[in-house]
Amino acid sequence: MSSNLGTKLTLPDWLPDAVRLYLDHTEQGVSLRQLARREGCHASTVMRQVRRYECRRDDPLVDEALSALGRAQETKDTHSRKDAQNMTAPIRKDSLTIDETTMIREGRRILRRLAEADTVLAIAADLEKAAVLRSFPDGRTLRLAVTDRAVAQAFALQDWITCPKPGRVSTYLITQAGRAALKRMAVQEDGHGMAEAAASFGDQHRTWDARVVEDEGEERRVRYNAAESPVQVLARRRDRDGKPFLPPELVAAAEQLRMDFELAQMGPRVTQNWERFLTGGDRGSFAPDSKSGGSARDRVSGALRDLGPGLGDMVLRCCCFLEGLEVAEKRMGWSARSGKIVLRIALQRLRLHYDATYGKHGPMIG
Repeated sequence: MSSNLGTKLTLPDWLPDAVRLYLDHTEQGVSLRQLARREGCHASTVMRQVRRYECRRDDPLVDEALSALGRAQETKDTHSRKDAQNMTAPIRKDSLTIDETTMIREGRRILRRLAEADTVLAIAADLEKAAVLRSFPDGRTLRLAVTDRAVAQAFALQDWITCPKPGRVSTYLITQAGRAALKRMAVQEDGHGMAEAAASFGDQHRTWDARVVEDEGEERRVRYNAAESPVQVLARRRDRDGKPFLPPELVAAAEQLRMDFELAQMGPRVTQNWERFLTGGDRGSFAPDSKSGGSARDRVSGALRDLGPGLGDMVLRCCCFLEGLEVAEKRMGWSARSGKIVLRIALQRLRLHYDATYGKHGPMIG
């Protein structure tokens, strides 16, 4: 590889590619366009990644880690120039160079603690250790775990932790990326084989919960994915007053609509032309074979007609087709983070529709 395109450092495999691009640009002086040609992407993509890590240098651990990697790069270049004169030149081992096994082991131990309530990772500027601390309402603080500063720096580079309060003693919280990584590590810890290993990346988006269902007159406990639909995700969130963002009655209304949608077997046909279904339930060419399917289809059509355009589209996308809020916002042309408010308003209207049409206990199946 030619020198004008920069050379990739001999760094740990777990290091994000964006960090390598940042170091090549800032330490070696490789232009953004040259990096884009090397990586096979647009220059604006490289620019965003470089700017992102430049802005993150306000984080003490990120700044220390990038500085250490920069020094390692300078050391590597110096050794390369002196290699012809002194073949036994010592190679400096930087403190940030930790292997992937250590990352996974410490990630399981530290991130599991940080995922608990009222816990932070605290580290002082003059200490080589970081501590996981839990605070109590009475002001007491309990130390739960300790890890090396290099491990904390690696967590920060991976965006597993974030620093809301930098200072002489900086505190860090676990991020969504950190929680997803913890789930992947937990799946790998169970000892799955090659066929099940790929499921670890899917499990990072799942939140397993249990519920009691009645089957042939007997109650049994089943496990289900509580994060399967956007409604279940919002149901676990809290509003400013501490109450659930979606009350149980709104979640029940969403589940009722989805159940009718599945009974009517609308999915494969409705995805081709939603407008026809929304504007006139009787015009479509699809006719369910069973009586229960026809009744379910009428209930869905009536609910969506009552909600009207906009609200009906939102519940259909999020409750029936299980589209994420961000995807629905983009397809509907709405501003970011507005989807959850629209979905809550739509579910309130849907709940009123069910109460007014079928009574307090909702429609009967069939």
